Amino acid sequence: MPANTTAPAEKKVRKKKGRRARLILIVLVLALVAGVGYGAYWGVSTVRASFPQTTGSIQLKGLTGNPVEVKRDDYGVPQVYADNDSDLFMAQGFVQAQDRFWEMDVRRHMTSGRLSEMFGKDQVETDAFLRTLGWRRVAQQEYDTKLSPQTKKYLQAYAAGVNAYLEGKGPKDISVEYAALDFVHDYKVEKWTPVDSVAWLKAMAWDLRGNMQDEIDRSLMASRLTPKQIKDLYPPYPTATHRPIVDEGSVNKLTKKYDQSREPSTETGTGSAIQGATQGAQAQLARLSDSLDKIPALLGPNGSGIGSNSWVVSGKYTTTGMPLLANDPHLAPMMPSLWYQMGLHCRTVSASCGYDVAGYTFSGMPGVVIGHNQDVSWGFTNLGADVTDLYLEKIAPGGTYLVDNQQKALVTREEVIKVAGGKSKTITVRETNNGPLVSDRNDELEKVGKKAPVATSAPDRGEGYAVALRWTALEPGRSMDAVFELDRAKDFKSFRAAAKDFEVPSQNLIYADTKGHIGYQAPGKIPVRAKGFDGTVPAPGWDSKYNWKGSIPFEQLPYELDPKRGYIVTANQAVIDEKKYPYLLTKDWGYGTRSQRINDLIESKTKDGGKVSTEDMQKMQMDNSSEIAALLTPALLKVDVPDPAVREAQKLLEGWDYTQESDSGAAAYFNAVWRNVLKLAFGNKLPKELRVKGECLNVRPPDSSGPVDDLNGLVRECGQRDADSAQPDGGDRWFEVVRRIFNDEKNAWWQTPKSRLDPATTTRDQLLARAMKDARWELTAKLGKDVTTWSWGRLHQLMLKNQTLGTDGPGIVQFLLNRGPWNLGGGEAAVNATGWNAGGGDYSVTWVPSMRMVVNLKDFDKSKWINLTGASGHAYSAHYSDQTGKWAKGEQLDWSFSAKAVGASTVDTLTLTK
Repeated sequence: MPANTTAPAEKKVRKKKGRRARLILIVLVLALVAGVGYGAYWGVSTVRASFPQTTGSIQLKGLTGNPVEVKRDDYGVPQVYADNDSDLFMAQGFVQAQDRFWEMDVRRHMTSGRLSEMFGKDQVETDAFLRTLGWRRVAQQEYDTKLSPQTKKYLQAYAAGVNAYLEGKGPKDISVEYAALDFVHDYKVEKWTPVDSVAWLKAMAWDLRGNMQDEIDRSLMASRLTPKQIKDLYPPYPTATHRPIVDEGSVNKLTKKYDQSREPSTETGTGSAIQGATQGAQAQLARLSDSLDKIPALLGPNGSGIGSNSWVVSGKYTTTGMPLLANDPHLAPMMPSLWYQMGLHCRTVSASCGYDVAGYTFSGMPGVVIGHNQDVSWGFTNLGADVTDLYLEKIAPGGTYLVDNQQKALVTREEVIKVAGGKSKTITVRETNNGPLVSDRNDELEKVGKKAPVATSAPDRGEGYAVALRWTALEPGRSMDAVFELDRAKDFKSFRAAAKDFEVPSQNLIYADTKGHIGYQAPGKIPVRAKGFDGTVPAPGWDSKYNWKGSIPFEQLPYELDPKRGYIVTANQAVIDEKKYPYLLTKDWGYGTRSQRINDLIESKTKDGGKVSTEDMQKMQMDNSSEIAALLTPALLKVDVPDPAVREAQKLLEGWDYTQESDSGAAAYFNAVWRNVLKLAFGNKLPKELRVKGECLNVRPPDSSGPVDDLNGLVRECGQRDADSAQPDGGDRWFEVVRRIFNDEKNAWWQTPKSRLDPATTTRDQLLARAMKDARWELTAKLGKDVTTWSWGRLHQLMLKNQTLGTDGPGIVQFLLNRGPWNLGGGEAAVNATGWNAGGGDYSVTWVPSMRMVVNLKDFDKSKWINLTGASGHAYSAHYSDQTGKWAKGEQLDWSFSAKAVGASTVDTLTLTK
């Protein structure tokens, strides 16, 4: 046997880690045993202690009016009834804490950069980055200086309700996760504060921030690709084929005032200054990109997939004669779901109690975010406005930076990061007039910019550049006011007034009311940029000409009311044709694949006098059609593939209707081909900073010189092409990239060098043939030799993971807290947007329709809704994942709203008394 060469220090570290893991394992194994009825008393009490009381009566000190009723249906969804606003929101805080406090606590530690206090030293780097952004500081400023007294009152009432729930409870009384955490270190739960709720909006804005990663990627591409090649990979939005949201009516109203600051600069050197500066910061931007990847994305992967679908159809085209409104936000799959369904009802709507609203809320934040009240309904999708810019900064010794040939002092502050089970760490945050230096967080021990190369445009900067972030969400705003204003809106005028305060994140808001009107508003604080600067690459911070010039006036933001076409669709496509609009919203829209499919489905359904029903809206939400498959498949069927095993897979595509059902073998094979097309045509040509390391996609038989006539005993071949290659994510930007070159069969992008196993390709069909062969080998390894057994759902699986212990904990912990897998249909850029990343290691689902709803403005009680998981965050609750099975099938639950309907569906009633 080999000698044991492990150093004593290493053994000690491993021993500590092993002890910690065993402690977590012991408590959760006991919890599991208790859950199935065989455990000791300690295990039973730990598991059940945190289950909420949902019947009987509880005294809630602080209530001022008559008893509050909390009525839950058989899915555990609560409807709260009170006689005044304060009692209503206090009860909301209490009830959400009952079901979801662990989730709430983790969120507030993240938004304040304090995850290390819960989970130890592994989170220090994340905390340092979040402290640098300063979400919590900005939230505090909003609370102190921006929010209305009424909003503060509601936030205080909500916090009081949360704290009433926490009072007198130990860790095991709150959740089983705390019981595990309590064994690791002595963690104490703090009281909830109003600012904890406000800070959540900053996390939401971060994940919906727009094109920051594209800005970095374009800059990194410049090291290897020509400007034309980069332009190929970021094509213009296809307005002619994918309709923008607003295409009539209000456009003319919005073009009266033209913003001259958008005129291209006539000064010499402006463009070269940006380009030169960007080239001088390649290493910094690469490291910043790495840092961004490590920051938790609470809502989902930032990129082309994150967004949502929403649409509203006028009563002219519905079976009810009144509007129907649908919404399904596409966010990260998580356990429990990001959303919490709830109704907030004043028994009598009056000046002292102004709410009768139901829908989807965020645990930890009062009010309803998406849903309807007694008069109007609304939905959200991500507008995608460019609200961030990176600025390269020239930092000098002594703590100054250059602006217009003058040195200015950096603004600095120290932040102390407390670490569970370890020593606290102090960091210094530095800021310029453009924002915090996010590049400081790449390496805590080295001077900023030390390793960055220097461009000829700045020969004096021997240490390179620092990188500052300008972001609208780092300026205090009133978005929390807007949530309550939306909940009280009565008509389109009051709806728009509420939208005006919804400054970040910038969202598409759709609207319908009980009088038959439908509408749209683009809200948000969206910057007006300097001349010649479109925000697509980092700017030179030392030149004030590149500073923002204020924000687009709300009155000039796109909107519509009752458009002639009779419906409005928003699905992250362009808001408006930029040729018809005086301001720059972004250069990085989603490319409109989902939105155009929804437009087409509505037009098809209403053709020749047809009408849209609630059931039709639900079916549209589950549409699995693939636009890229419709383009590529006819060409794939024409490709001559001599290998009989590849021909066998090719035949799966014959007669395929391009829908990605879970049981479809054709969908499985096509998506594998698409992934390999992207890798061959584009991935291997990207700079090393954008490459994915160590992935083996291709599977070869032992004798690769002959046909694949015996696929037993397969081996993986990881040549240089596979082990060090980049993969595009496969979203609809890539659909448009491929569409634009598809008929140019000798385009340079189709050319690939030979490898040890494959000849070079010089034409499109040669590359398609190679991709088809690679896909055949890949799926053989994943799904087996027999193509008749292949199905998309076996590849495209959803796993719901607890966002803390369920992602990085021991295997048994993950088993206890996670749920799945589910085999799903749908796919990337389908209306049923069960997204997957073609650059990842597999085809697993990375974002989902996190909820679905269809609101019936004729009769709210005939509306439908479904959540991804369930109401409860307690892993052993009956409502932990009780909606997921229906969600996966496209089914939705009845949504009771009126007092009569809620009463009929109630199975548990809890009375809260003062």
